[in-house]
Amino acid sequence: MQLRHFNAHPLDEKRVMKLFTADAYIARVSLIDLDALWDAGIRCLLLDRDNTCVSRKTKQVPDDILAWIRKAQAAGFSICLVSNNFFSRDVAHTAQLLGVHKIDHAMKPAPWALHKAMHHVGVAKNEVVLIGDQVFTDVVAGKLSGISTILVRPLSVTDLFYTKLFRIVEHRILRSVHFEGETSPEGEASPEE
Repeated sequence: MQLRHFNAHPLDEKRVMKLFTADAYIARVSLIDLDALWDAGIRCLLLDRDNTCVSRKTKQVPDDILAWIRKAQAAGFSICLVSNNFFSRDVAHTAQLLGVHKIDHAMKPAPWALHKAMHHVGVAKNEVVLIGDQVFTDVVAGKLSGISTILVRPLSVTDLFYTKLFRIVEHRILRSVHFEGETSPEGEASPEE
């Protein structure tokens, strides 16, 4: 039996790495410059929920992030939570608290939920940014959808067991990346333990 060596489309390392490269790295959601986003033509913010807007440890939206979301709403941004969380009631509760749209069971990095959110809000890809704390779900989903991405540090070191596994590889990818606004020597913006 002879096996055919498949080499019709060799993986281009630079192309693959772009899939895991965010457009911006900012330590915390509340440090993202809303005026700069607006000036860049962004009109819709797609926000990951767990460990981006809601601490997985405390299950709460920190005050600074709540204030940032209120400021974004006042500035005219449309906002939608796009969460892989399967607990629809939790996601709905957060969305109601924030006064935003929501999509749960998003299945990121699959791009479908992002397309659904953009269609629901009525914006084009160039008017959207996805903000999240994970390379392998949030950044990859944004790249597959053709939208801009901002990676933030997770709010808490508390994570699901499989997310912890991804974080090991993620740490290697991010080891030379500087996050704007970093304040602690470990390279994290004071996560809640």
